[in-house]
Amino acid sequence: MLAPKKVKHRKWNKGRRRNRQVELRGTTLLHGNFGVKAQTSARINSRQIEAARRAMTNYLNREGRVWIRIFPDRPITKKPPEVGMGKGKGSVDHYVFPVRPGRIMFEVSGVNEEAAREALRRASHKLPVKTRIVSK
Repeated sequence: MLAPKKVKHRKWNKGRRRNRQVELRGTTLLHGNFGVKAQTSARINSRQIEAARRAMTNYLNREGRVWIRIFPDRPITKKPPEVGMGKGKGSVDHYVFPVRPGRIMFEVSGVNEEAAREALRRASHKLPVKTRIVSK
């Protein structure tokens, strides 16, 4: 599954809610002819990205080309069970990618439109966001 090899800061702050609700980067198709665009915001972890990738490649029988446009690099920490408050921040549990509306997450090319739309539809069922299939 996806995880960064090396990071500058091992643990991140939670951050504050931003005023901007829509994505400004990664909103157009770059590589493929069809893609999955997020309609809502959520945190997507590496397991969900891998499940979506497997669903696509399995349906396409390894034909065509699939691009993953997101990479989970934000660390999420968690304290062990039955540990009280205090005593510092927990260790890194997993990595996520925060998705906002408008972000293209996956792209497909090299297959016909019906196969691409069905593969992307199956991949979108594995993700915690509402999605829309877009084309060039």
